[in-house]
Amino acid sequence: MHVMILGGAGMVGRKLAERIAADGGLGGKPVEHLTLIDVIAPATPHGFIGTTDCTAADLSVAGAATELLAGRPDIIFHLAAIVSGEAEMDMDKGYRVNLDGMRFLLEGIRVEQSKGGAWKPRVVFSSSIAVFGGDMPDVIDDEYFLTPGTSYGTQKAMCELLLADYARRGFIDGIGLRLPTVCVRPGKPNLAASGFFSNIIREPLVGLPAVLPVSDRVQHWMASPRATIGFLVHAAGLDTALLRGRTSLSMPGLSITVAEQIAALEKVAGPKAVALIKREPDERIIRIVDTWAKGFDTSRAASLGFVAESEFEQIIRVHIEDELGGKIPVLG
Repeated sequence: MHVMILGGAGMVGRKLAERIAADGGLGGKPVEHLTLIDVIAPATPHGFIGTTDCTAADLSVAGAATELLAGRPDIIFHLAAIVSGEAEMDMDKGYRVNLDGMRFLLEGIRVEQSKGGAWKPRVVFSSSIAVFGGDMPDVIDDEYFLTPGTSYGTQKAMCELLLADYARRGFIDGIGLRLPTVCVRPGKPNLAASGFFSNIIREPLVGLPAVLPVSDRVQHWMASPRATIGFLVHAAGLDTALLRGRTSLSMPGLSITVAEQIAALEKVAGPKAVALIKREPDERIIRIVDTWAKGFDTSRAASLGFVAESEFEQIIRVHIEDELGGKIPVLG
């Protein structure tokens, strides 16, 4: 099987490639060929014994996707995007990368199919709970309509519609996953408006200060990187006939307040870690966060076998296991 990961140099893309390398396959089928693509060349995952192509390319450039798809991958994970805060600050870049990139990918598939031969790839698209906004209920179920409150959410919602239409017309076998905010993200802070949810855990765990730009009362929907990779892997092998034409669905997660995050951090790492969190309100971040959903009823996803953590302490311990070697550094 040939698997392509668009956005292969990003955190989720890297972890997904590592999971495929560790498992040796997807959905019980071996992966012999792995193609990783990003604006900077991704790295080959450790331990992968098949053929690997790591390519630097910009999917938002017209024609780029057509060339990349010549190898006709069986499964395409479309993770490439710019994050919420950056998409809000730079509208042109947001629509070019997030929307045009998706459109060029789907059209590239159609162009490659026109050359003949049977080929219908599974496309797993990483959407976002940012497709919801406005005056939302505290818990959003699977019947709630899309009401994005940011440019990023609007771009993801438009991509969901494109995914559904190309799947309906038979060009792809598509599934869209509305991912929770991924927490705790490893690495350095990025431009995502949601980044502080990770920052206030990740930095204090290693003795570094972190800035909290919103109120402790802010409540949000989260899942760990490990759970997120699990969603993607499960989606790759799911019988999409079970979606019954409703191509995108919201993933499981944990609805939790910032105050509950901090309480879990104190339970795991103690008061010295919590003391490293500095409250510095940021009106730009507050405005964006105010448009986000607080919680979801993900019965549909659960019935299809998608699972996530049930307590935030579990999410912290996943980060410690996966990124800190299973140990919390001693705080001075």
